[in-house]
Amino acid sequence: MSHAPLHAPSGDATPRWRHYWKLMRADRPIGTLLLLWPTWWALWLASGGLPPLWTLFVFTAGVWLTRSAGCVINDYADRWLDPHVKRTKDRPLASGAVRGRHALLLFAVLMLVAFALVLTLNWLTVALSFVGIFLAASYPYLKRYTHLPQVYLGMAFGWGIPMAFAAVQGGVPALAWLLYVGNILWSTAYDTWYAMVDRDDDLKMGSHSTAILFGDLDLVIQGVLYALFLAAMTLVGVRAELGGYYFVSVGVAAGLVAYEFWLCRNRERDPCFKAFLHNNWVGAALFVGIAVALALR
Repeated sequence: MSHAPLHAPSGDATPRWRHYWKLMRADRPIGTLLLLWPTWWALWLASGGLPPLWTLFVFTAGVWLTRSAGCVINDYADRWLDPHVKRTKDRPLASGAVRGRHALLLFAVLMLVAFALVLTLNWLTVALSFVGIFLAASYPYLKRYTHLPQVYLGMAFGWGIPMAFAAVQGGVPALAWLLYVGNILWSTAYDTWYAMVDRDDDLKMGSHSTAILFGDLDLVIQGVLYALFLAAMTLVGVRAELGGYYFVSVGVAAGLVAYEFWLCRNRERDPCFKAFLHNNWVGAALFVGIAVALALR
């Protein structure tokens, strides 16, 4: 019986498990956090405060599992592109440290574990999870055919919102869909900062993104997206009757967004990437506002 080597081929002394860890982006938690905040917004709003602990565990673990699976399938879909992009050429699939079929197996395992957790919740949440699986698996292929993969990312990243309401309330009210739309606007905006980092490489390779679609109007359209996002989150506060503490958090979020525009004023790669990362604090500020407002109600 043959056994897989403990180390990757081609003279690479890195332990094999580290390549899979890197493939899942487990060494870079920013994506998990950007997925976690909207899920927690929804859980707290649906519960009127701290959600049931098992439900909180299922969704928090599910965020990590599905984000990791999404990164794996994204790199599998992009294995033709990543070797030609400065920022991604050393990723495990691009460099050959992980084989394509092993990446697909890892994706399947991660999604099956996430699905097993969802099976402990009600039937509506289970049914909605199939939409989430489809969104996560199909998102990476959008950049080949449309300039709007960032919008689709928002749809995929935010699907935990209707699922959270379904798990807690047994239904998906209008508030959930308003929050979902707000998250799509936010995800499109912050992922456009990310796309602006790779814009030159994507143009050479024929890949698509909102950064390419927006062109010279990128900062203007970003302003519109963030304004609509903040307006949607304000409406969430009004509809959920969250009160003053929450609206202070919306103001803090607006200030954080303004700082991102200052960072990106010259459209340089490193500042645009820093602005993308900075959205973690936007999500955190809004979560604190929701949690405090509900706790003091």
